Amino acid sequence: MSAPAPQPRRARQYGASLIAGLLSAGFAFGVGLVVTAPAPAAKADDSSAVTVSAKDQDADIATAPFPDLKLTVAQTEGLVSQAVVVSWSGGKPSTQPSQQNGGKDFLQFMQCWGDDSSVPAGQPAQPDRTTCQYGGFNTSGATRDKFHDANGAAPQDVAFSASEFSQNDYTSIPFQAVDGTLYTNVKDGQRMPGIDPNTNQFFTKYTTNEVPWAGSGADGTGSIKFEMQTKVQAPGLGCGDANRAADGTVTGRACWLVAVPRGAADTGSRQVDQSALFWDQWKHRIAVRLDFRPIGDVCAIGAAERQLQGSELMAGAVASWQPTLCTAKGGDAYTILSGTESDALAIANGANSGPMALSSRPLQGDIEDDLQYAPVALTGLAISFAIDRQPSLSGSTPDEYLERAKLPFTSMNLTPRLVAKLLTSSYRDALPYFSDRSHIAKNPRNIAFDPDFQAINDPEWKYQAIATPAIADALVPQGRSDSAWAIWAYVMSDQDARDFLSGKPDPWGMTVNKWASDSVDFAPRGEGDQTLAITYPNDTFPKADPVETAESATGGPINLVTWRPFVNDLDTSAYKTLRGDGQVLGGWNAQAAPPQYDKTGRDLPGAQAVIGVTDTSAASRYQTITASLRNAAGKFVAPSAESMLAAAAAMTATPTQRQVYSLDNTSAAAAAAPTAYPLTVPVYAAVSPKMSDATLRASFAAFIRYAVSDAAQTTGQGVGQLPEGYAPLPQGWRDQALAAAAKIQAGTTATQPTDASGDGSLASPGSDFGSADAGFGSAGDGFGSPDASGAAGTSDPAASGDLASSLSASRTPADPKTGGLDSVVPLSLLAGLLGALAVPGISLFRRRL
Repeated sequence: MSAPAPQPRRARQYGASLIAGLLSAGFAFGVGLVVTAPAPAAKADDSSAVTVSAKDQDADIATAPFPDLKLTVAQTEGLVSQAVVVSWSGGKPSTQPSQQNGGKDFLQFMQCWGDDSSVPAGQPAQPDRTTCQYGGFNTSGATRDKFHDANGAAPQDVAFSASEFSQNDYTSIPFQAVDGTLYTNVKDGQRMPGIDPNTNQFFTKYTTNEVPWAGSGADGTGSIKFEMQTKVQAPGLGCGDANRAADGTVTGRACWLVAVPRGAADTGSRQVDQSALFWDQWKHRIAVRLDFRPIGDVCAIGAAERQLQGSELMAGAVASWQPTLCTAKGGDAYTILSGTESDALAIANGANSGPMALSSRPLQGDIEDDLQYAPVALTGLAISFAIDRQPSLSGSTPDEYLERAKLPFTSMNLTPRLVAKLLTSSYRDALPYFSDRSHIAKNPRNIAFDPDFQAINDPEWKYQAIATPAIADALVPQGRSDSAWAIWAYVMSDQDARDFLSGKPDPWGMTVNKWASDSVDFAPRGEGDQTLAITYPNDTFPKADPVETAESATGGPINLVTWRPFVNDLDTSAYKTLRGDGQVLGGWNAQAAPPQYDKTGRDLPGAQAVIGVTDTSAASRYQTITASLRNAAGKFVAPSAESMLAAAAAMTATPTQRQVYSLDNTSAAAAAAPTAYPLTVPVYAAVSPKMSDATLRASFAAFIRYAVSDAAQTTGQGVGQLPEGYAPLPQGWRDQALAAAAKIQAGTTATQPTDASGDGSLASPGSDFGSADAGFGSAGDGFGSPDASGAAGTSDPAASGDLASSLSASRTPADPKTGGLDSVVPLSLLAGLLGALAVPGISLFRRRL
């Protein structure tokens, strides 16, 4: 029977500095090291932090490995697919695992869905160990099953034990999925051959979020960033599955976070090699209840569905705002379809009914622009990383650096030239092993070996021996986007970066991969002597090098996209960075049908090395550390609400569309903003007042009014608030949005809003925020009205400075061939379209929720 446990107490509020410190402490791996935390892992709101202790939950505390253990979970409510900082004290200095044992004096973490039915009524609930996602890595001390001495099973484990070679010498804890499926290989005391309890249809080593080893430092403290999984990532757990009560209230299925302390040796063994689910270990677990946001249709029945199309950067904000919008009186459900912003603008710029466009740039080309642009978000793009120390053992590495082995780096500086190197396959390991690398043969293997990088970062980087393709480039999404354009515009704002892309060596002799050059003299020539130079800025991340290894008896051909695949989107990049999944190509599997290369599993903390291009919202959601970028003033600045607001103050109007502002890093205003984050970008909602459907215009206007309301611009983890990774909009921007909303709703036709379906659309008189003089956006109501005190404070950054000047870049007559991209089937767009059409509301607008 599980030991009863009192309800966990709420932890006091922790400041951002403590969270950063916990992140930097990371994984101590048995060394007594205090690591200072310079900057910035994106922080999550910790208002629902909970602290539990072994003394409160462990009924057999006298035999507990760490009787003084206290565990703090930084967020336990409003959870989605995200990372949460989990920290502890009261442990013991840890020893790393080996192939023979799981290590010594460490913690294991897992997520579980069910309650233990054996807990007496009236006692606090406890997790059921058969409902835990655990064993996926199938490593020593981290499996669901194990052979042991005859009759070595605890009485509580006998029901899960079999007699293989002697009496009860094998124990295997089954997995019971939330749908009732029981996955077991022990039945009626007999082991069923051919069934591996650690790999099933619900989780594998590629998908599990368990942490098989989390170590403490010499002072017994440590921390991890635990990946919370919803039913989308872990269907066997079902966390967040929506449940609608009789009164219409929708809640998400709660789950558990379980920590199991592991000592120096397991019962009956001289080392840690048994399962954390076996009773002798499980009885010492401590658990925290996790409350998830509901996943599914949370909107009011009958709510009209409206489509938003374009910028992925709005996804996090829309997900937070959606439940408030669609459950309000007359509220609509807004479905976001991430895609190419320029296409979305072209569709919105007309009289036909269509989605509201979300974009960071105005409509391009010679087309007359009839759109009204309303600023609805201020956010940013980011370079995230998860790189653990792997010091060289050559003999010249200082002892202080050797002692930090496997600890994560917590800061990184990047210049525009270094960003260009990561995006152009210019490091040697960015191209397949055994391929023709002659054109980059003199370049460093990856960024860690680059003297250009070492010159502006901590001296410790010079002593690392990190050899992996995953830091020879960055994870990037495929397809066209304003985000790609903004990053390339940042690169092209710097003379050193422009020189590098043109083919000039950097001061250490490194040159750009010629297939990514913008110089007609340096880039290769194609058929008819046509230049293959690339034009920058570009709205894609080209993988243009046509390199390919030859097919052989031991493997198929490998081109650049096979070697370094694209990710689906910016969110996926942050997700993979959190998990330490650099998408490194695995071995050739000749037995597969058809034969193919396997993918490698994710690297566990201590051996991670990944760099990814993402956005600040996703970086915050997944708690990934972000690089500080050199801005136009020559300062290295990390993304934060403050640095993005400083960038907003330096933004200038686009010459072709004065409604749209952007940060021109070549401008005098940017050069005079030393605290500005250089990859700050606004997002605009764009609708044509000429749209013939007045009801649809009114609905889009209502969305804009809510987006700039005090509620939506207040940073927090609550439903309807502004998620971390966004900066509250300055009041002047909110005023512009309200003015645009009024023009959109008024339209340029005499058509009046109609509600033929009777579904209570936002345009109806009874709507909570359907008109300019009722609900959100009304004069003096405090929800985005001109005299409301904005969430951004009383001092609004003014958008001022010189007009955005054109960026200097070589113009070339043709885009390059796409190299290995030709072999990629772009299924992501099809999947997105199908998802948007098949799923009501916002609930499944992206892969992770």
